[in-house]
Amino acid sequence: MTVRTRFAPSPTGYLHVGGARTALFSWLYARKHGGRFVLRIEDTDLERSTQESVNAILEGMTWLGLEYDEGPFYQTHRFDRYNEVIEQLLEKGLAYRCDCSKERLDALREEQMKRKLKPRYDGHCRQREIDPSRPHVIRFRNPVSGAVVFDDLVRGRIRVANEELDDLIIRRSDGSPTYNLTVVVDDADMNITHVIRGDDHINNTPRQINLLQALNLPVPQYAHLPMILGDDGARLSKRHGAVSVMQYREEGFLPEALLNYLVRLGWSHGDQEIFSLDEMVQLFELDEVNKAPSAFNTDKLLWINQHYLKSDDPGRIAHLLSPHLGKLDIDPAQGPDLVAVVEAQRERASTLAELAQISAFYYRDFENFDQKAAKKALKTGALEPLALVRARLAELPDWIREDIHAVIAGAVETLGVGFGKVAMPVRVAVTGGAPSPDLDLTMEMIGREACLRRIDKAIDYIQKLS
Repeated sequence: MTVRTRFAPSPTGYLHVGGARTALFSWLYARKHGGRFVLRIEDTDLERSTQESVNAILEGMTWLGLEYDEGPFYQTHRFDRYNEVIEQLLEKGLAYRCDCSKERLDALREEQMKRKLKPRYDGHCRQREIDPSRPHVIRFRNPVSGAVVFDDLVRGRIRVANEELDDLIIRRSDGSPTYNLTVVVDDADMNITHVIRGDDHINNTPRQINLLQALNLPVPQYAHLPMILGDDGARLSKRHGAVSVMQYREEGFLPEALLNYLVRLGWSHGDQEIFSLDEMVQLFELDEVNKAPSAFNTDKLLWINQHYLKSDDPGRIAHLLSPHLGKLDIDPAQGPDLVAVVEAQRERASTLAELAQISAFYYRDFENFDQKAAKKALKTGALEPLALVRARLAELPDWIREDIHAVIAGAVETLGVGFGKVAMPVRVAVTGGAPSPDLDLTMEMIGREACLRRIDKAIDYIQKLS
């Protein structure tokens, strides 16, 4: 048997990190077993589905590198097929027309809740003959006895009595098919062997199994993943911060870092924290997925992202950093080599956005000094060291770090003070107080004219305070 998994999002918004984890687990399982990974767009909710959301899903999948082998397939292109199956169910007496009004159904629900019963359709139209020309829905004739039993690959054996399930609607009054019907038909037609999805779908599974069995179709294996919670224990939502995959890209996360973090949300392999994609494929197993919900921890994601920033090829990081500098109106071609900046700065940042922020001073003058740094370093006593260093820097024949270091060391010797008394004011003068590597390397990369101009600015700043 060839393993076939699928990711089947509804295009009613962005690609959520919960959906991305589902896609990742489905992708990993298919790759692990040499199978096929199918992308299906479940767009039957015509009012809420948008092309913009479809594009966001496809863009998110591409950014994460979760390449699908087949698809994307769109449910709106398959309405004829769904109607064909519905007609088969009607002909076999496995489905029936229902013209119950909204008022009757609301009253039924209210009465059941008052009696503390589980709200469910009472089968009022099961034996009635409904005129097809009148407004109606189509309901599946669910078995009234027995139980649905299936072995969930994450949760273990699950048993649901059929008497707890009602006759679900499979076609609305406007003629559109419903979720449970379309999913069943698609999974069967696409030969899906393993349905890996969030546990918010677990209540649908017994209904879908009954539909599959009524149609004499094979039942796939199911694996329901635990939900993702925020730090406060509530279901992950916008109020916890970024939840859209593409928002993480905008904030400067690397796709491999987000994948690495998502795979650890509900799955583990000993104490290992960092996994390459090849390792994920090799080690991932559904029976090692936790049953309990997982809490999203942004600090942990930042730690993983920093690991990849520090360890990845600096040329690639420079390529990814460039757009973030562009957002700051910085053209990285107008300044030091971007790869050199990455190598100098990347250990000081957790995201590409942060890396761009702390590296901006290499490419343009800053408007203001960091107040905390200036208060500590740009005092009256710093005027003499700054003036001496500025004069000697201006006389250097070559602007290389060794000669810059010699100037600063010479000023220390001339003034008879500690190295920090000279280096600290100079560092704040040329960087504005931003995090930076060795001072001589920093100044070499900034360039002679910018360094002299900024030291003049620092001197002026101190004089105005005096």
